[in-house]
Formats: sequence, C-alpha cells, structure tokens
Amino acid sequence: MRYSDDIIEEVRMKNDIVDVISQYVRLTRRGSSYFGLCPFHNEKTPSFSVTPSKQMYYCFGCGAGGNVYNFVMQYENYSFGEALSHLAERAGVELPKIEYSKEARAKAEKRAALLEINKKAAQYFYYQLRREGGKNAHDYLTGRGLSEETIRKFGLGYSDKYSDDLYKYLKSQNYSDELLRESGLFNVDERQGMYDKFWNRVIFPIMDVNNRVIGFGGRVMGDGKPKYLNSPETRIFDKSRNLYGLNIARTTRKNYLILCEGYMDVISMHQAGFTNAVASLGTALTSGHASLVKRYTQEVLLLYDSDEAGVKAALRAIPILREAGVNSRVVNLRPHKDPDEFIKAEGAEAFEKRLEAATDSFMFRVSIASGDFPMDEPQGQNRFFERCAQYLLELSDELERNLYIEAIVKEYRRYGISVEDLRKRVNTLALKGTPAEKRIQPKSGGSPMRKKESAADKSQKLMLTWLVTYPAIFDTVEKYLSPSDFVVPLYKEVAEMLWKQHEEGDVNPARLLNAFTDSEEQKEVASLFNATIHLETKEEQQRAFSDTLIRIKQESLAEKNKNWDPADMGALQELVKAKKDLEELGRKRQQLHISFE
Repeated sequence: MRYSDDIIEEVRMKNDIVDVISQYVRLTRRGSSYFGLCPFHNEKTPSFSVTPSKQMYYCFGCGAGGNVYNFVMQYENYSFGEALSHLAERAGVELPKIEYSKEARAKAEKRAALLEINKKAAQYFYYQLRREGGKNAHDYLTGRGLSEETIRKFGLGYSDKYSDDLYKYLKSQNYSDELLRESGLFNVDERQGMYDKFWNRVIFPIMDVNNRVIGFGGRVMGDGKPKYLNSPETRIFDKSRNLYGLNIARTTRKNYLILCEGYMDVISMHQAGFTNAVASLGTALTSGHASLVKRYTQEVLLLYDSDEAGVKAALRAIPILREAGVNSRVVNLRPHKDPDEFIKAEGAEAFEKRLEAATDSFMFRVSIASGDFPMDEPQGQNRFFERCAQYLLELSDELERNLYIEAIVKEYRRYGISVEDLRKRVNTLALKGTPAEKRIQPKSGGSPMRKKESAADKSQKLMLTWLVTYPAIFDTVEKYLSPSDFVVPLYKEVAEMLWKQHEEGDVNPARLLNAFTDSEEQKEVASLFNATIHLETKEEQQRAFSDTLIRIKQESLAEKNKNWDPADMGALQELVKAKKDLEELGRKRQQLHISFE
C-alpha cells in the first residue's frame, strides 16, 4: 500500500527545504536563493542552490537536484518510505498505519527477525573477543596494528572454539531452528544436527548502508581451511549488491571510493584516514556492485593486490564500472602486495601520493596488453595495436576515442605508430566487425561522457524553468504552445503536469516531483526547473523569450513532419496548422511581451 498523495504533500509542505538542508549543509543567502558546498561531490566554490519559492535544491556542478524527499533519500540513502517516515516524524505528522496482506506481513516479520538474529550474533561475537577465550584473536588483531577504537568501530569479534556456542545462545533467546537455519549462521547434518558455521575465527560483521548487520566474514585462527569464510546468501544478504565498509565510506563525502579486496585492507585504510575504502565480499565485482557504487560517486580507484590475481580482478572490474557510468583509475602498490602492507611499510603520506598517481583505467588495460605480446618483434607489435584498436572500439564517444588514440600513440611512439595509423586500424576493425564477446555496449544513459545537450533541449528546459519561476507568463505561452510541442518524452510529461497545475491555479514544481520515483528521472526533472541564461535588460529578456518560443515550435514541427503518415489526412491537417502557427509566431515575435518578475 502506498500513502495517499495528500499525506505525501502534507509532509513535504511541513518540512521547509531550507530548514531541512541547513541541518546538513551550511547555506548562505544570495538573492532569492541559498547557496552552499554540494554534499554530493567535492567542490571548493559553492554551486549547490536551495530555492525557497520552488522548495527545490539543485547543484549546478554535479546536477543533483529535487525536493526535500529527494535530498533526504540521496543524503541518507533512504528509500522513499524511509524518507517519508523521517520527515513526518520531524514535522509531527502522524502517518496512517498501513494494512499489509498476511503474506507481506509474514515476509516483513521474517526479515526483521533475521536482522535481529544477526544483530545479536554480532553482539555475542564482540563479547567473546573480550573474554579470556578470545585473547588469541584479540592479540591477532592488535598484532596487525589495529587500535581498540578501530576494533570497536568495525564491531570485530571472535567465535569460540566450540561449535555450538552461538547456537545455544540464540536458542536461549527462543528462536526456532527453522529461523536459525535461514540466518546462514549454522550448518546442519544428520550426525551433528545444527551447529555453528563460524567457530575459532576472528569475525568481521558485514553491514548494509543503513548500519544493519546482514552477514559475517570470519578468518580462521591457526591453519584451518578455508582461511576466510563468508555467510551464504540469505533473505537479507546478497553478496553481489553489498560492499564491506560502504556504511562508513558513504558518509565521508569524498569525491571517489577506493575499491580493494579484503576486510583487513578496508580496516587498515580507514584507520590510516582513508575512510572512503570499500571491498567486495569474497566475490568478483558485479554489475550490482557497480550500480551501488554509482549512487555515491562517479569515480573509483581500483586497489587490488599487485599479484597476477589482483591484476585480473582489476581488468574484470574496469569494463563493469564503465558500463555503469563510473570512471575508474588503477593504483600501483608495487613493491608491496596490498594496502595494509604498503601503509605499514611506507606510511599514510606515501600511500596518498600513490592514490594521486593512479593510472587511467583504459591506459592500464593497454599497458597490461603490451605485456601479452613480444614487443621486440614486428608481429608482436602488430597484434598489440590490434588489441588497442579493439579496446578503442568499445568507446562510443568519438571525442573520447580520439583522445585515447593520441594517448596510446604518445606512449608507444617508439614503435613507429602514428595517430593516423591507429585511427585507420580502428576504422578497419569497425568495418570488419569486432567479435561480440569483445564488445561492450554501454547502457542507455550509462556512458561516463555526458551526451551533449542540443539547442532544442536547452530551449525546452529554459521554457519549463521560466514557467515555474514566473507563472504569470503562462497566459502568453499557452496561446502558442501546448505540452505536445515538447518533443523530448520526459519534458512533454512534465509540461503536461505543469499545464494541469496551472489550470488548477497552483504551479508547484516540488509537488510535481513527488510523481517521479526513479533517481535519474528526479535528477533530470530537477534540472528542467533550473536552466539558466544571463539576461540583463528587458530587451534581452523579450528577445530570448521569443527566440525560445520559436525554436520549440520549429522542433515540434520538424518532429511532426518526420513522423506523419501520408495516408493520414488528420495528421496532414495538423501539419498544415503547425506550419501556419509557426508563421504567425514569426510575424508576432515583436509583440510577445512578458515580464520576468
């Protein structure tokens, strides 16, 4: 069940956006808006604006924007329901109780019970570490250089040598065997019955982004196998969609994440001050991980072990991140194996310098490829540049491809390659077709290079911004435009909603945003109400308005002309009318008087 639109709007209206955001961001008034440093990307000059009249925020740097719900969801990583509950409590609005179906209620109750079991297990392991039986595990952690503060911060613990300790404890808490079996904390066989999955191990609780314990990792004390053991997948734990340390890293507000291999890598980096480090959970990086990362950053530093397995892991991760729209660079740790070893040997300052010197991930792939061929032989060089051409074909943006062609030529000029030579190789390969398994097709909207905005898009955005900022111009605009003239589907949808609001006498962009649940759509819609153009005089305003109006009509006519069916007489009549409307608009452009006040 979803809360009614009236409840959603009541909660939004009772949470002034300036008051809410001021709790997170220091804002300074500038004209009719407030500005501050964007909390969603790293910046030195404030480009994050909050407009009370629109009850919206927008960052002119990274494009983040929306109403008060969007801000709380993005900052706190809340679902819409969680943001609604948070803001309702803040405003003193009592939300009506939702009636769940019997099946939905049972599912929610089981999930809550599993989270509670994991929380109690984490507390139990934490307690065991501080008992006499946990001394060896505690000595192991402090011997690895971890402070008591770090051990406490990550909730590290110990599972005793006895294989039924946790089971007995949780049974004493009146949990059923069926529920304990679903928790992933126990194994079952005919001889032993149910027994602890983790025993005689240092325990690393795994938390989701909301700091709830969803699973565990355990490192064996001694020479047992396997060295590291992780919780299996359960109702609350999906390895491919969670990252160790992200619950802390997401709050650091740095403009990149450091992606490494293991628990100790993350913990040692956090202790050294690099609190934006995360790790995948005993599995290779997945598209689910990449999508999760994209919610918090546009860039990742890959910091896998410097051995062969680490290099392969980095090579697998790069295209996955790229497909999700995340830029990546690769950090060279040699001669050290991993971050923990590097920091202990050379310190945090030297580690910071290695991060700053990280290699562009595309050029890292090229560099690794150069080691696959005998580069002292012509045939090896030829095969290497063929591989480079294959990589270059993966790039859908022509400018980006040309920049990398120049970078490769600059790096490997000693082999007699020129920009023209490599470009010809790429074109030849494109005509032949690259094997499907070596092509990476970017998802729609997933390219890290933004699509260049057309003049038509800018005109439509500008008109929508004017309509919500100066609703009085509606009376003039609706004489010449209708929502159908906005040719971009999302813009048309927004225009239809604005026209309806105008008919009802309340143009309200913040309320309009409640209708969009997809985060990318929310961001795009917010940008529609924050288009800017510098206009000093009234003459400039009039000219810009008429030019924008005419361009929108021109694009609308072009779209209709492109799509009409010659057999459809109704469509032909519409086309003729559209042409007449455009001609009339051209004749009247000097008479289009509006006021941006």
